[in-house]
Amino acid sequence: MRQLSSCIFFFIAFATSAQVTQKRTLSMLGSPFEMIVVAKDIPEADGYIDMAVAEVSRIEHLISDWIPTTPISEVNRNAGIKPVKVPQEVFDLVGRAIKISELTSGAFDISYASMDKIWKFDGSMTQMPTPEEIKNSVSKVGYKNIILDPKNTTIFLKNEGMKLGLGGIGQGFIADKIKTMLIGKGVVAGIVNISGDINTWGKQLDGEKWKVGIKNPMNKDKIFATFPLEDSSVETSGSYEKYVTFNGKRYSHIIDTRTGYPASGVISVSVFAKSTELADALATGIFVLGVDVGLDLVNQLPGIGCIYVDDKGKISTSKNIDLKNYKNE
Repeated sequence: MRQLSSCIFFFIAFATSAQVTQKRTLSMLGSPFEMIVVAKDIPEADGYIDMAVAEVSRIEHLISDWIPTTPISEVNRNAGIKPVKVPQEVFDLVGRAIKISELTSGAFDISYASMDKIWKFDGSMTQMPTPEEIKNSVSKVGYKNIILDPKNTTIFLKNEGMKLGLGGIGQGFIADKIKTMLIGKGVVAGIVNISGDINTWGKQLDGEKWKVGIKNPMNKDKIFATFPLEDSSVETSGSYEKYVTFNGKRYSHIIDTRTGYPASGVISVSVFAKSTELADALATGIFVLGVDVGLDLVNQLPGIGCIYVDDKGKISTSKNIDLKNYKNE
């Protein structure tokens, strides 16, 4: 649903005499995956990163809708047929996703996976889909038809053809799980970065906070702001590489599942939160909501901040972010 990873990068100190910072980059979940940990030596650090990689694989085999043996795939296969019992952590994740749907008035919706793929962002589209095609494309989408039974930990998709996809929240969920696991193992500091879903804890070896630079999507060679992160998360959703233009109007690859039309007017949005899962889901939701409605929502949420870049290049921020404190001159 989004294009993210190219808009954030890190500033890192790598070693002291007592500890090392180890970094590993690989591809997981069909996306770039990066782990950075502080440890006493490289073998210990590598062991911790191996644990993180194993955790990614474990959770992927619970929540992926592409792997046919996962609980989520089983839920999708039984749409309109019967409830499916799922592990507690899957049940709880879907429950939290529904709460974000309620918070964003359906702008974020994990049942988006049942959309007909009528929009193409590979350069092959030559005309707009018809209004009827657009309306039909989202006919099976609707978070209110996801029925949860807490007593039996079952999920039931009320209508045949419904399908859950956790891509808009799952990466953030995994980043949070890795962070919690590694802290429990005694890792004092690190960064999890799953395709732009970033969670940090502790500090760099030189005592400085982790720092992330956010690129201006209108000029990706330039960082417009650098933010310190301490025990917090950031996630950026952007449409600056995947979009189509019809009659002079730019349509992003992030679809408003309430209408079937791509979101418009926004190039990117970055969300700051304690939880990567929350930042992940909110970034998609407030991208779809647009600048005015999205800022109004974020300004009501304690501990959440955001930065918008609209399709004219204008930068807008939530009340708790003063860009002049972070801006790169």
